[in-house]
Amino acid sequence: MPKAWIPSFKLAPYASHEAASRGRLYEEAESATRGCFQRDRDRIIHAAAFRRLAYKTQVFVNHEGDFFRTRLTHSLEVAQIARSVCRYLSLNEDLGEALALAHDLGHPPFGHAGEDALKELMAPFGGFDHNAQSLRVITKLESRYANWNGLNLTWESLEGVVKHNGPLLSAIDRELPRAIAEYAEIQDLELHTHAGPEAQVAAMADDIAYNNHDIDDGLRAGLFTVGDLADVPLVGSIFADVTKEFDDLDPSRRIHEAVRRLIGAMADDLIAETTQRISDLAPSSADDIRRHDRPVAGFSEAMRDHDANIKKFLFANMYRHYKLNRMTSKGRRVVRDLFVLLLAEPECLPTEWQLDAGPPNSEQTAQLVADYIGGMTDRFALDEHHRLFNLHSKIS
Repeated sequence: MPKAWIPSFKLAPYASHEAASRGRLYEEAESATRGCFQRDRDRIIHAAAFRRLAYKTQVFVNHEGDFFRTRLTHSLEVAQIARSVCRYLSLNEDLGEALALAHDLGHPPFGHAGEDALKELMAPFGGFDHNAQSLRVITKLESRYANWNGLNLTWESLEGVVKHNGPLLSAIDRELPRAIAEYAEIQDLELHTHAGPEAQVAAMADDIAYNNHDIDDGLRAGLFTVGDLADVPLVGSIFADVTKEFDDLDPSRRIHEAVRRLIGAMADDLIAETTQRISDLAPSSADDIRRHDRPVAGFSEAMRDHDANIKKFLFANMYRHYKLNRMTSKGRRVVRDLFVLLLAEPECLPTEWQLDAGPPNSEQTAQLVADYIGGMTDRFALDEHHRLFNLHSKIS
């Protein structure tokens, strides 16, 4: 019989320690060979929702090509950055990685286009929010275990997923997404505070990965050129340095080298700025970081400006490019068509989904349809749309 699990890495006092975890909603025996946050990470990786990320778009619709990022490859890139930063800062790498892998589990098909469509359609029925949907996935919709619905993750993992974009009760007039409000009645995730340090790092890693792989994908898709990036601060200078240093190198490899350096520059800035903020605060626990009036993980002022300029460039040259507009328009129409039909005719849902449906056009049915569509991959949504709307399609 193995001895009780002992972490092999030394954590800072302000990190999230397994021994101090607030535990799981449903009690279960701890593992002798894995820490509780490592088990969280493992459960996320084995979840059906995680596997489906392989066929959910990041920016491009999945069938447009197999080279572009998907939600799965994005989540893996976020996890790599989060784990590296957590290691340097002596934070809990397993928790940081788990949160990075879980942060997009609630995204519907067709990226932000699919989410925007569900937000609009669900507005009369309690709304739709992808962070809240991630919480539904990991606390209710995953059905792998004999004794509970969901993954029964630790309090720290649930908190990190819900607070991926920061505290949720900072504004008096801010209404909580229904899924989060309902779960708050079961378990207090202290929604008014910041997330723990590992969750903050994972959120920043998401930003780093998103910006850089969109630059990479946008260049490879021909939506803009390296020359178009010349006037973007930081990005332009890095690409210029790489071109000067490797003038005879294949253009594709020059792009990879420049993006690699850009990721490194942003991660290094995150480490330096976070280290300084932690030093100034001198926290003695993760709760000290939660209760602080601002995040401890973040960019320097100069890098925040660079980050804003990158987003501004991508918005104008990628996210509003007519080719992407056409793809996202298709995605919105597919989601809208599916939702309207299934809400009015829940008998068209698969048999196992009909069991929890309410009357047509009811709030109960709307939530069920949102869960059904939210879990779809791009490919499945397109196929389901074809089955339901093409009169010559075979019924299956």
